[in-house]
Amino acid sequence: MAEVDEAGAPVASSAQPPSADAPLLRCSDVNISFSQRGSKQRLHAVRNASLEVGPADIVGLVGESGSGKSTLARAIVGLQRIDSGAVEFEGRRLGHTRTAEDRRGIQMIFQDPFGSLDPRMKIRSALAEIIRRHTSLRGKQIDTRCAELMDMVQLPRTILSSRPAGMSGGQRQRVAIARALSINPRLLVADEPVAALDVSVQAGIVNLLSDLRREVGLSILFISHDLSIVRTLCDSVNVIYRGDIVETRPCAELFDDPRSDYTRTLLSAIPRLNGPRTEGLAQGQSLGVRRR
Repeated sequence: MAEVDEAGAPVASSAQPPSADAPLLRCSDVNISFSQRGSKQRLHAVRNASLEVGPADIVGLVGESGSGKSTLARAIVGLQRIDSGAVEFEGRRLGHTRTAEDRRGIQMIFQDPFGSLDPRMKIRSALAEIIRRHTSLRGKQIDTRCAELMDMVQLPRTILSSRPAGMSGGQRQRVAIARALSINPRLLVADEPVAALDVSVQAGIVNLLSDLRREVGLSILFISHDLSIVRTLCDSVNVIYRGDIVETRPCAELFDDPRSDYTRTLLSAIPRLNGPRTEGLAQGQSLGVRRR
């Protein structure tokens, strides 16, 4: 009989588990292109992209709109085919068609949480649906799990009786995070999760992600165009430009000594109060985002 964890999700078995220092996620030389109407040439959205996310790491992927960061994210979760290269998770190479185990291991949240929630369903029903599909929990166990998820994302349990339209943008994003967490993923791919939120709400979501890493050991690939937020949250950063990852550095090193011209251009756009970049406050700090 298959083992299950405390949330009722099956526990994957492996004859040769990955070593403790091995990356949880590894993308190697990933290429993604699209056909163009009226042209034989393909549009190359991602070129030879390689990145890693370790256990309980928060890794940033930053770049301007159209740089390929969301396309790469969709490939990681199996929503986008790759032309060549490899996506590996826990030492296993993933194909485009993902198994239930693969989907449980990697979950994604999007910029617009409203689009991932059924407006007709109350939050309890939306959470129960995915819990029932992917775990062995039933009946009162599901009710208990839904309440636990509200606690994890710092929402009142009364939200379970609400529908998405009656909630704020920040509350909807927290529900989307709860939905992703409901089956105990090891990796969360967060694609611009605060970009659509009011500035006053962004810090709360960023702090929540940091708390989840600390409390449950969640690994996060945090995708953003805003380096001021990435600076306060991430351990390391990958900078992507026109589909190429042009720089990969520990966060502190990248901000103190950027090597690529594109990274320097991005850093020059960070809002700051006074003084040089190394002495000024990033926007994330001024909004109440906690330092790692």
